[in-house]
Amino acid sequence: MTCEILTVAQMYRADSLAMEAGTPGERLMEAAGWAVAREVRRRFAKGRVTILCGPGNNGGDGFVVARLLERDGWPVRLALLGEVGALKGDAALMAGRWRGRVEMLSLAVLESCAIVVDAMFGAGLARPLDGMARAVVEEIGRRQLPVIAVDVPSGVAGDSGAILGGAPDCVATVTFFRPKPGHFLLPGRLKCGEVVVADIGIPDSVLGDIRPDITLNGRHSWALPGLRVDGHKYSRGHALILGGGAMTGAARLAARAARRSGAGLVTIAAPAESVFVYRAGDPGCLVTEAEPFAAVLADRRCNVLLLGPGGGVGEALAGKVLAA
Repeated sequence: MTCEILTVAQMYRADSLAMEAGTPGERLMEAAGWAVAREVRRRFAKGRVTILCGPGNNGGDGFVVARLLERDGWPVRLALLGEVGALKGDAALMAGRWRGRVEMLSLAVLESCAIVVDAMFGAGLARPLDGMARAVVEEIGRRQLPVIAVDVPSGVAGDSGAILGGAPDCVATVTFFRPKPGHFLLPGRLKCGEVVVADIGIPDSVLGDIRPDITLNGRHSWALPGLRVDGHKYSRGHALILGGGAMTGAARLAARAARRSGAGLVTIAAPAESVFVYRAGDPGCLVTEAEPFAAVLADRRCNVLLLGPGGGVGEALAGKVLAA
């Protein structure tokens, strides 16, 4: 099964398409909160939970988590960044269903708590954490409290994994429908803990409109064709690898991998001064000089090109990338 990765904008679009198709936003938020509460119950013995809610929909998810855990007998303390009256839409609706006390976000809400649910900011955060939100995140770190994050840890940029001012170290992060790039890109991935992707009722059919172009690496995304019994080296593809001069190992390993994965022919194009090094290696690989590069590219027998291994960085390699 393919697992697509959605950018923040694509996830907003998925939410919108689901609601246009008849799934109320209220139901999506309820399902998101239920998934987070389930993860808390699954991972921890019953204890004091502090739920940190932000001013947007992530905070609305937090109100759902608080209500569900309290219903199940967990001691819950809820703190909000901002005023309840400033909440809008489904977040305001979920806040209205919470019958417990709403405290102002402060360091004091961490006193005597055993577990923290971070529902302050989601993947769409575009500015650094500051003020009390940042102070609370830093205090969580000092106390080494276990944290479950809603969507992403507060302070992690959903599209890049960048840390915006600070972010808590989480035991787990519960995200919804599909993961985001920030769950896998450094340094954000180090903050997420285990990433749990929860089904909240968004149909897979919305992906047809979104057409995501990033997937998790795995067998489901490998485009390796089956080999025909009557196949031969000229029918199984010709891989061209641009090798470096001083650093030859990476290109040679790539060539070996290409041959083992089924490529019929593999050619390494290398600087003239290092051609002899490549020719002394795997006798199953062809070796040619990399210059003039236009002539190398003109060989229509080659149908896939790998640039980079041992090639360094700079204008020379950039020019070859653009030429290809």
